[in-house]
Amino acid sequence: MTAATHSTLFPQVPDSADAVLEGLDPEQREVATALRGPVCVLAGAGTGKTRAITHRIAYGVRAGILQPSSVLAVTFTNRAAGEMRGRLRQLGAAGVQARTFHSAALRQLQYFWPKAIGGSLPRLVDRKIQLVADAAAACRIRLDRGELRDATAEIEWSKVTQTVPADYALAAAKAGREAPRDPAEIAQLYSAYEDLKRGRGVIDFEDVLLLTVAVLQDRHDVAEQVRAQYQHFVVDEYQDVSPLQQRLLELWLGDRDDVCVVGDASQTIYSFTGATPDHLLDFRGRHPGATVVKLVRDYRSTPQVVHLANGLLAQARGRAADHRLELVSQRPAGPEPVYTEYTDEPAEAEGAARRIRELIDSGVPAAEIAVLFRTNAQSETYEQALADAGVPYQLRGAERFFDRPEVRKAGSSLRAAARFGGNDSLLDDAVDLPSQVRAVLSGEGWTPQPPAGSGAVRERWESLAALVNLAQDFAAARAGATLSDLVTELDERAGAQHAPTVQGVTLASLHSAKGLEWDVVFLVGVAEGMMPITYAKTDEQIEEERRLLYVGVTRAREHLYLSWALARSPGGRPSRRPSRFLKGLRPGSGTAGGRTAAGGPGGVERGFGRGGAAAAVPRRTQRTPARCRVCGRTLTDAGEMKLMRCEDCPSDMDEGVYERLREWRAIQAGRSGQPAFCVFTDKTLMAIAESVPEDERELARIPGVGARKLNRYGADVLAICAGQSGVGRDEDG
Repeated sequence: MTAATHSTLFPQVPDSADAVLEGLDPEQREVATALRGPVCVLAGAGTGKTRAITHRIAYGVRAGILQPSSVLAVTFTNRAAGEMRGRLRQLGAAGVQARTFHSAALRQLQYFWPKAIGGSLPRLVDRKIQLVADAAAACRIRLDRGELRDATAEIEWSKVTQTVPADYALAAAKAGREAPRDPAEIAQLYSAYEDLKRGRGVIDFEDVLLLTVAVLQDRHDVAEQVRAQYQHFVVDEYQDVSPLQQRLLELWLGDRDDVCVVGDASQTIYSFTGATPDHLLDFRGRHPGATVVKLVRDYRSTPQVVHLANGLLAQARGRAADHRLELVSQRPAGPEPVYTEYTDEPAEAEGAARRIRELIDSGVPAAEIAVLFRTNAQSETYEQALADAGVPYQLRGAERFFDRPEVRKAGSSLRAAARFGGNDSLLDDAVDLPSQVRAVLSGEGWTPQPPAGSGAVRERWESLAALVNLAQDFAAARAGATLSDLVTELDERAGAQHAPTVQGVTLASLHSAKGLEWDVVFLVGVAEGMMPITYAKTDEQIEEERRLLYVGVTRAREHLYLSWALARSPGGRPSRRPSRFLKGLRPGSGTAGGRTAAGGPGGVERGFGRGGAAAAVPRRTQRTPARCRVCGRTLTDAGEMKLMRCEDCPSDMDEGVYERLREWRAIQAGRSGQPAFCVFTDKTLMAIAESVPEDERELARIPGVGARKLNRYGADVLAICAGQSGVGRDEDG
């Protein structure tokens, strides 16, 4: 969920240029009013960088200093560009071009190609992997699926770093890249790929930038025409700029310096694609007279989350770490991050799903919760666990909202109803805009209650429900709004890719979560081998993994859960360890050397470190850390958290129940051929014997009893707790 969708959906357009500046903090206001010359904004996570730069553009436009058509704002994803366009529209600055680098370049290339080259622009291929496979076949190089994917990534990296095939081997060695095959073979494959592309008359994604650069370099008349059109540039996420994108920006600028760049070296997580923070860090060297503004006031996260984020970077090394920003939370104190260790990955997924179910039951919207993982392969386990717990979810990285078939069809139906609604019997009983939308979308599959289970049917319902909710918000914000007004709003949002909120827990990789935020974040799989990932070998790669975890931590507004599993599967050898990045940060993990941020504000941890005062008025029902039910001490050890008491605090365990459970467990383990702890650990049996649950709901609350084990063993365990004996002896297990 983005900050834009989290704020008021339909704010009033400011009535003047000065009104655009209202509500900005001193540093954001400095950004917004610095409209001439080079400007560099160093913006930490959650410090309102998008707010600062969109208000900067809007202030310039509303004050008559900038012409909307002369401004080009570029960023890296269609979502970010769409959000920027949506915010500018809300600020009364429609007409400003906000695009990705590739979108802006493609638009220029399509316009100038007939004049500069002649004929039509070659066809753009959506996916290059088949071309790479054909090139490999032509070279008689056999690649499996993994090698094919990696070889494609090497070609992409070569092109964005402006490396030609003949120079690949040397450039890859200098960059410390591990080629999937011998570098000479990759160079041969790269050369064959380029020949094949030319022979078929097609271009790829990277060619769009390369060809635009070539046209601007070779045709001064074209370059001057582009520079006459765009006189002011804003570059978001500047730490992710590749050498090729930097070259394109320089050609757009020419000898001018009206450029504002925004970035954070500590959020550089795409270096494997050719991105480098060097352009951001060297900006003042290239522009000695630049205005540099640091944004460090964190409006997103609680002091407890910010404390952990700062702690992660305090242990970092390298050039990006030398320029890190130390954040200062502006929010009231909240709960401490919760650290949980599980026996295996399914148990970890079940534990996360159980806590998510509790949070939703306590009033936290599903859309305000995210589960973030290092690799996409981890998603399936969590999809199953959430489905078992009856929790709706959405996968990040799927097609854009307004491109979904059900959304396009719903838009057509709403448009038809707006035109001919007077003759539509569906609308006879609809008295207002929300009821009209509900009536129309009921014909597309929307129902007041969501369908059971997960999958495509549930995802379609969630899309339609998002439109229903948007209609309700729109009607509340604009009295007397009609169905035609809503259709116009939807068309404008589709053009800006300003999607409404879909109600479901977000499942996403850490990379795809960049730029998003939620009230509750579960960081799962935070173990050695996954975080940092196994193939991160060099110091630079390890530091990028640390920054990736930092990005994950800073996605959380209030609640943050970090977890890891000792084994991959039930019964596996418990050989995993928590991530080295947590050393000295999670309770009981020792100390780790850290450094003070260079040039950062003093006393960053003052007044908001561990043990800070609780928030006077919590935004939502807060989930506090697990505490001993005997002495009240905060629990961090996984075994103690299962018992809900300290190891040395007195136990009120029913010894008879415990012994019967152990006897039953031995029988189950023997039948399944697994170690006894794979059925239930000793700690889980002790927790059951201490609480003696009376029904499935009470049993499910006990850590270590997930949905899978509840379904398999729940009846037996409850029978034993009720005093029955001999349970399970005659079963097949």
